[in-house]
Amino acid sequence: MSDEKKNKASEQEPQKDEQPQPDAETADEMQAMQQELDGVRKEKDETFARLQRVYADFANFQKRVPKQISDAVAYERERLFKSLLPLVDNLERTLKAEGSTQNVEALIKGVGIIRDQMLGVLKTHGVEPIQAVGEKFDPERHEAMLRKSEADKPDDIVLEEYQKGFKLDDRILRPSRVAVNKIQPDSKKAASSEGTEAPKAAGK
Repeated sequence: MSDEKKNKASEQEPQKDEQPQPDAETADEMQAMQQELDGVRKEKDETFARLQRVYADFANFQKRVPKQISDAVAYERERLFKSLLPLVDNLERTLKAEGSTQNVEALIKGVGIIRDQMLGVLKTHGVEPIQAVGEKFDPERHEAMLRKSEADKPDDIVLEEYQKGFKLDDRILRPSRVAVNKIQPDSKKAASSEGTEAPKAAGK
């Protein structure tokens, strides 16, 4: 092949190492995509950093809360026991003084004062006695130990209290042990018949 033909063939063949150049629109799109990618990467890094901070805060919270609870319980126990110490002092003084005089009435009075002090201390901690005698029987607040039948008293009324119950705010620490009035059917009929006969007697 002559040199002239070789030159023509080489002019007709495209150069393999030449890359097509993107136009201006494609270049703008690529730049926009790169900026968007950079923004996503930045947002990812910021989110990861926030998650690391949250995890560290939560780890510290898990370590801190049990100690705070333990300290609070210890403080409340200390406060309760300190409030009981004056009662012990008064009881000891009462026993010493009344033990020497042999005065039973004074001893009972001193013990009653200490009981009232004890109830006052319990009240400051939210503990109060449950009302029982004269109240309608409530199985949530009262525990029936005995049933009595007194026709002159309403049915299901607490007649006696054998052991005082206590509540802490709205929770029952222990129910009151009580005797409940349960009127027999015959007694109810007798009471109702007496109530109907009275107006007739008055009319006569």
